[in-house]
Amino acid sequence: MESIDILSMFTLGLLAQGHCIGMCGPLIIAFPGRTGRFMPHLYYHSGRIATYGAVGAIMAAIGKSLPQIAAATSSDPQIWLMRGKIGFALIAGVFLFLFGICRIGLVSEPAWMAAASPGHIPGYRHIVRAAIQDSKATGMALLGLMMGLLPCGLSYGAFARALPAESVIKGILLTSAFGLGTLPGLLLLGTGIGTIMRRFQRQSDILAGLLMLGMGLNLLFRGVKLML
Repeated sequence: MESIDILSMFTLGLLAQGHCIGMCGPLIIAFPGRTGRFMPHLYYHSGRIATYGAVGAIMAAIGKSLPQIAAATSSDPQIWLMRGKIGFALIAGVFLFLFGICRIGLVSEPAWMAAASPGHIPGYRHIVRAAIQDSKATGMALLGLMMGLLPCGLSYGAFARALPAESVIKGILLTSAFGLGTLPGLLLLGTGIGTIMRRFQRQSDILAGLLMLGMGLNLLFRGVKLML
């Protein structure tokens, strides 16, 4: 089941190619793309995927903290653990379902997602300026770290999927697999392949939305099954 979950996340990233090129393409062109070299792209995306992995670890750690919460409240840790599994499976399922119908186009993405804009991070403007001026590994990697927090229903859906992960390592693997799936299209942005992916963005958005719906329903089913 773990390998299937990770493969599903990687597939979600692959299906997000058109969306990623549309949303992140201007950033890729403006920052690593302006150098005319390949390595700045790797630095940038290494930082971005590292952020995905870190968020996945944090989401999974929230679930893993339940036994400690139970111990602090003198409650039965097994009961807390079961409640946590049910709650996180249901919450992640609802979020994935919501982001899935947003991606298909049935409803608009919620405005609250903009709250995670990297522009709110202290030092953001300084790092952007440094990345533009010298295009060195550190600047590009830091920029990628911050851009991994760009408001995006697809990445937020991936983060939600890490919430009920059984371990921090799996949380990292789930969100990192999604990030790796988004990589090919963004690396090939300067070629005709990027244009083709953009042309079929609507189709890929629908497929990605359907996959998110399926993952969300699967988590909801798991949560309900644990309740019975």
